[in-house]
Amino acid sequence: MARDPGRFWGFVFVHAVRDRGRVREIVGRAALDWGFRGIKVHRRDAPLTPEVCDAARAFGLPVIYDIVDEVASVDEFARRYPDVAFVVPHLGSFADDAGAQSAFIERLAGHPNVLTDTSGVRHFDLMRRAVERCGAGKILFGTDGPWLHPGVELFKVRALGLPPVEEERVLGRNLLGLLGRAGRAPRGEAPGPAPVSASASVGVPGPGA
Repeated sequence: MARDPGRFWGFVFVHAVRDRGRVREIVGRAALDWGFRGIKVHRRDAPLTPEVCDAARAFGLPVIYDIVDEVASVDEFARRYPDVAFVVPHLGSFADDAGAQSAFIERLAGHPNVLTDTSGVRHFDLMRRAVERCGAGKILFGTDGPWLHPGVELFKVRALGLPPVEEERVLGRNLLGLLGRAGRAPRGEAPGPAPVSASASVGVPGPGA
């Protein structure tokens, strides 16, 4: 990330239970000292907590939260933190649970601060429904690399046949807009250095990708 700051941006991974009591310190150092642009939490490790959301709010960072099929939790954190952007990858289920993904699409449509990514979504009809129901502005290109091949994930987005402007939004502009305000200093603190690092879950394909 340090070698190629124009290509990669980092998200700081926190364990909501093991890091309890020091999440703000961890996130603050990552954002202000190292230029990280977001927070990553995985429910398989520990569910999202108010402490993590408070840190995201304080530093103006989006949160990538893998809900692991627990769709109902989206309503809780999205409503309680309307000023925090949450990216729920895989349409809510990497386990390919079509029921969970269908239910998540309704949450995606209902909460302005919730987005999703395209990685690992194997029910193509649900990916199409998400775009039609929620708009291209709510969808981020994702690969879940190195587990999934980025070329396959990219082709899946292009197979949607979106108008060029909307495809461009999904493949990069939505992410750039999401990160545009990330990494600000909390009130009363000096701003950190310019960001030096992109998420392993979402990204912008380079020329010719």
